[in-house]
Amino acid sequence: GTLSSYWEANMELIDIIPVFNLYEEFWKIYTRTDTIPPQYVADNTFIEKSIVGDGTEVYGRIYNSVIGSGVTIEEGAVVRDSIIMNNSVIGKNTIVNKSIIAEEVVIGDNVELGVGEEAPNVKFPKIYNSGLVTIGECSVVPDGVKIGKNTAISGVTSAEDYPDGLLPSGGIIIKAGEVE
Repeated sequence: GTLSSYWEANMELIDIIPVFNLYEEFWKIYTRTDTIPPQYVADNTFIEKSIVGDGTEVYGRIYNSVIGSGVTIEEGAVVRDSIIMNNSVIGKNTIVNKSIIAEEVVIGDNVELGVGEEAPNVKFPKIYNSGLVTIGECSVVPDGVKIGKNTAISGVTSAEDYPDGLLPSGGIIIKAGEVE
């Protein structure tokens, strides 16, 4: 599969009756779940056409997205058309557009993901080619940066990794210890 097909399959799950219907009475899905609390949705938040996992705390707004378990979406944050996997944190006043965010990721405050026009990815144009922002497991994105489309980030990054506070569309950051 591709990143695009993964994103599309997740977006199909939030249709009223998805193609892969998880709600059929005759086809129950049994699974062992972790013992975690239900979702917490603060006052003045908004969730539209989304799936939100157990243990997630929502203080911002979510539109058309799939959110895993144990995620925190801080006050003023807006998540749109995205997949956020378990135990990730989206900082205050952060905007997340058309992104795939892996597990255990921390996105700082006042960050914007998915900005600008699309451009081919500089290293892997055949992989990062559908306008998505892709952030790998256990990565950190610092406060106040902007990240374009068809981008990939892996590892703990700092403000110095973003010249002029921007990773332009088609850019990639892979920190030490990761495969280039």
